[in-house]
Amino acid sequence: MIQPSDPELRTIAVRDGQLAPVTCIACGCRLAPTDDGFVHYNPIAGRDARGDLVDCADAVHDAGGRPIAVAV
Repeated sequence: MIQPSDPELRTIAVRDGQLAPVTCIACGCRLAPTDDGFVHYNPIAGRDARGDLVDCADAVHDAGGRPIAVAV
C-alpha cells in the first residue's frame, strides 16, 4: 500500500534539480529526519517499514540516503 504524502514532510534531498524526500540508497524507503540524520520509519528487528529485512534498517543515514552508523 502506498502511503499518502505527509504535508509536513520536509523535502531535503535534491534530485535532478527537484526537491524530493530523502530515501535509503539500499532499499528505496523514505527516511524520517532526526537530530542525528535520517532513519527508517518504524524499524523492527532489522526490517524496514515494508517488512523487508535490510542491513541498514537500524542505521542512521546521511542526507544522501547512505547509512553512516548502525544502532547497537
